[in-house]
Amino acid sequence: MSPSGAEVIRKIRSEVEEVDPSEVKAALNGNGNSGVVLLDVRESEEWDAGHIPGAKHVARGYLESRVEGAIGSDRSQRVVIYCASGQRSALAANTLKNLLGYENVASMNGGITLWKDRGYEVEKPVVLTPQQRDRYSRHLLVPEIGLEGQTKLLNAKVLLLGAGGLGSPTALYLAAAGVGTLGVVDDDEVDLSNLQRQVIHTTDRIGTPKVDSAEIAINGINPDVNVVKYKTRLDASNIMEIIEGYDVIVDGVDNFPTRYLLNDATVRLDIPVVSASILGFDGQLSVFAPHDGPCYRCLYPVPPPAELAPSCGANGVLGVLPGTMGLLQATEVVKLIIGAGEPLIGRLLLYEALGATFTELKVRRDPECPICSIDPSEIDESQLGVFPDYEAFCAAAG
Repeated sequence: MSPSGAEVIRKIRSEVEEVDPSEVKAALNGNGNSGVVLLDVRESEEWDAGHIPGAKHVARGYLESRVEGAIGSDRSQRVVIYCASGQRSALAANTLKNLLGYENVASMNGGITLWKDRGYEVEKPVVLTPQQRDRYSRHLLVPEIGLEGQTKLLNAKVLLLGAGGLGSPTALYLAAAGVGTLGVVDDDEVDLSNLQRQVIHTTDRIGTPKVDSAEIAINGINPDVNVVKYKTRLDASNIMEIIEGYDVIVDGVDNFPTRYLLNDATVRLDIPVVSASILGFDGQLSVFAPHDGPCYRCLYPVPPPAELAPSCGANGVLGVLPGTMGLLQATEVVKLIIGAGEPLIGRLLLYEALGATFTELKVRRDPECPICSIDPSEIDESQLGVFPDYEAFCAAAG
């Protein structure tokens, strides 16, 4: 006679390490084993009703295909699995250990039911509307994003400097991704010559302020996005007021004085910048995260001579190149917001379209940098909005 399902579960539970919720709570609080990964294997509806803070979520039915994306590939790490009562988690622990090779796996006895009975904290995530679940359904399937990551995107504020070639694709894809607030800084109007590369604008909007045209396109893709418009030119008198409060800034400006101004202001306010530039068939991209890596001045202590850095207006640019670099910018922004992957901090990515080649260069932080080498605590509040004459600085260097 073959064993019943209950007998199989009892046998598996006898072979799997089980831990009490109190041990899990102590480990999560840093009392005892450190570095424990907590994995919830219940269904999505159960997860939405409440889960243990800090837990990762992969429904048991998707365990084999998605667990590595959720908890990583380190087979030696400590993994504690829980469900509602301890049965599914025991089966999942058996799968992780015997089929997937994770060496240090345990099941939490009593599941989240016993956890709640003990009075331990339970977190209830933001619940998406049915329309949002449908709109962002492909994000919710990605382990590195899921509901937690999508919630971060919906709560994020990203500022786009420029609604031109780079700002256009970045704005469109960040809007589609569900970034809750997009600020757009641009003092220009849509011109016929823009339409070869600035895909956020259309022929019927020639003569319209770019910030207004961008808002129309953004809300046409995702009406839930809050668009904050700044029809102005960024300068020393307004930069601190404009950029403060944003989580990430997308640099699509086309001149060195503004780039240096942006760098110095974002270092003082501790705001990461995803920066790109384009010319002809060439593009470059990097992420400047204050005090986590080099800043723009570490990469360019002084601006290059004008003859070595002509503008797109003078030398032209391949129309599709801003799309390539802008989408890479959008990708880096999403990674920064959801906290996944390895952003291009301390790295400069060079793209050469004619040869279809990518080259990566390491960029090191300058210990003598006049901006990012200064400890933030040493910056007096009265100094935050005081900047040198960047036009004169760049002119002198040229």
